Amino acid sequence: MSPPPSTVRELEATGQAVRPRRAPGHREVDPLAFLALPAGLYFLVALIIPLGLLFGSSLRVGDALSLENYARFLRDPHNQGVVWNTIKYGLVVTAGCLAIGYPYALAMARVSGGRQTLLLVGVFLPMTASVIVKAFGWTILLRSNGVVNQAIMGIGLTGEPVQLLFSQTGLFLGTVSILLAFMILPVYSVLRLIPQELDDAAASLGATSAYRFVHVILPLSRSGVLAGCAFVFSMTVSAYVIPSVLTGAGYQVMSKVIAYSYLTVRDPALGSTVSVLLLLIAGSAVIVSGWLAGERRMERRWKTGG
Repeated sequence: MSPPPSTVRELEATGQAVRPRRAPGHREVDPLAFLALPAGLYFLVALIIPLGLLFGSSLRVGDALSLENYARFLRDPHNQGVVWNTIKYGLVVTAGCLAIGYPYALAMARVSGGRQTLLLVGVFLPMTASVIVKAFGWTILLRSNGVVNQAIMGIGLTGEPVQLLFSQTGLFLGTVSILLAFMILPVYSVLRLIPQELDDAAASLGATSAYRFVHVILPLSRSGVLAGCAFVFSMTVSAYVIPSVLTGAGYQVMSKVIAYSYLTVRDPALGSTVSVLLLLIAGSAVIVSGWLAGERRMERRWKTGG
């Protein structure tokens, strides 16, 4: 008969090691979680505190705190039009980026080798130029004698130049081009994870290409689509340089009102009020997309019983 184990190592070897008791509700903290501490402090100082000061400034009316600044801004019909212009700008550009970017991302996920590299270069190369350079580049393309007008006159769509510069059409065209990569990359990152065998299995059962896309590929790529829409919409509604360069003062959006409030009329109450409203509009896109993605995960777990 062997003697009973007397050390921890001997207890572990015999499988009799006893785990230390923890108080109820005690959770062990992973030391790796502290690696996020520098970034968390940076966000606290550079983002959370300034946003708190901005929100406080929007509530200040004299020496008191009130919602009067918000009510006064939203009661004005002109300001209501500015808010609608901003939301319409975000929706149209997001729809345009999705319509053009999804097929591009699908093609990039389906090809390989040199062709995939070429498509990736087509996405990343424009991102190396600054937004200002790309916006001024579009002013050249959209002129009455620019490439766009020459192209539509060349194919017979119109007999004379169309005013595209300083118009909503030119603004939407330019913004879609500049922000297209932020739709393509999230969609591509999800599409490339979908096994090709799923598409092949559906095809072997007689499903057409359209049916496979609607019932297999599109639902599985939903999280990438939601992420891309959230990126593009929030970046569009908060854009200042692009609408300023492509439309001048012809198309008023909230970002222009913020700059006008701070830089021209020196009205920080108005500027902070519009800034908070713009932040709510941009943040709502992120919150809604995250909620829809979470609903999708819950639905999938419910169906699979996981």
